[in-house]
Amino acid sequence: MTTTTKLIPVQDVLDDRLRPQQVRDLELRHGNEELLYGLDLLGVAGPFRRLSPWELEDVGGQRMIMAASYAATPFGEMHPELTEFVTEFMAKNRAMTLPQQSLSPWRAALEANLVALLASQLPSHADSQVFFCSSGTEAVEGALKFAKAWRPNASYFISFKAYHGKTYGSLSLTPNPEYQDIFRPLVPGALTSPYGDLEALRTLLRRVGPKNVAAIIVEPIQGEGGVILPPTGFLRGVSDLCREHGIVSIADEIQTGLGRTGHWFESAAQGMDPDIVTLAKPLGGGLTAVGATIVRHGIYKKMLGGLSSKRHSNTFGGGALSMAVALKSLEMIVEGDLPERSLKMGAEGLERLRRLQARHPGLIQDVRGQGLLLAMQFHPMVGLPLPEPAKELAYEATAILAMRELHLSGVVANLSLSSKRTVRLSPALNIPEPLFGELMDRVDDFAERNPKASSIMSNTPPDLLARLAAFAVKKPKKRTPSDG
Repeated sequence: MTTTTKLIPVQDVLDDRLRPQQVRDLELRHGNEELLYGLDLLGVAGPFRRLSPWELEDVGGQRMIMAASYAATPFGEMHPELTEFVTEFMAKNRAMTLPQQSLSPWRAALEANLVALLASQLPSHADSQVFFCSSGTEAVEGALKFAKAWRPNASYFISFKAYHGKTYGSLSLTPNPEYQDIFRPLVPGALTSPYGDLEALRTLLRRVGPKNVAAIIVEPIQGEGGVILPPTGFLRGVSDLCREHGIVSIADEIQTGLGRTGHWFESAAQGMDPDIVTLAKPLGGGLTAVGATIVRHGIYKKMLGGLSSKRHSNTFGGGALSMAVALKSLEMIVEGDLPERSLKMGAEGLERLRRLQARHPGLIQDVRGQGLLLAMQFHPMVGLPLPEPAKELAYEATAILAMRELHLSGVVANLSLSSKRTVRLSPALNIPEPLFGELMDRVDDFAERNPKASSIMSNTPPDLLARLAAFAVKKPKKRTPSDG
């Protein structure tokens, strides 16, 4: 059956024939209109053109340094080594592309390499097994199901006011009312304990009974929470408590794993020996969607043993292209010794931020970081006491307008919506050192133009403030109490 519908030719997009205004109009009409409208008001929505793996050009022709993408572009945008490999893969691959019910050389190689890498840090995982999916939240969903299968009579899962994703199981363990409220009732049994407080965790376990807890899931460093590092010994303590009571321990390494924080696995570096590790972001190399759940052999078999081996599945998980890109990404991280590089450069970046905070104490309240996962927390741009809903809105506006000011200095940064006055910097692990230095210089420029938090608001044009306020009032939502 033919159609007379006029479609946009793929060649128009490939040849860059869609003008920025056309892209904007189509996205606002058919995509996530409210999000894109807000970003467009701020002048940070793009579309962007890639100048190099680490640099972009915005619609005004400004050269930007990329320090965003929520840690999902370990080599920047379309790194030549990776894209050349994909071209070679397309020309040479003869393996089945979606081997859902067959053996796959690409999947086999990636499974083996991931387990070998984890076992090099945690020898207890030498015989672990891997389940592949297409995203981080799916990796967490799989982890929760593996844990429940291992302890079927347990009713509870414990998390630590962290971000684990937005599908139902992971959302249930992401205690953020802004994300959760209209979707209730959520998956029952989700409990929250204060991050970094082992005694509070012990108290919670005594209250509900350890035998009733299927799993404890923890981000080794809280990313969405604003790059919050746990106190020394906390992760080891969580691991010990789980082992003592037979509870499944899950390390959510989706943002921290594979070099971002300067270690292969941040949980292992902090003394944790988790039963399950979830991975995603860097595995895709910024080109494909890949998630992985690495599970101890016995736990894996309990859920996917014998005739129950199809109890959990994923249509695109394990596809040849995604496995090939992940395999090459892992190889590039290993050969470039990118965890060590991230550790060194991140220490330099954190020291730069500390000096910046000392020079501008009225702007920056705190700086935090580990490896190339860095954060600045700003003072509120409105110093007056405000009622709770207005205070949270003012906190969020502080980071949003700071992100705009960073953009004006040529830096693309990340928000942290669970820590609303915090902006994150997560540049590529292989960013050239001179460019990293320039990135930090541009952050300095941002601070010089905004020596106090109130400057962030006074430097915003009044008409833009009015439009943003109208947008916020027009679309009220329940705001999440944050750490400020």
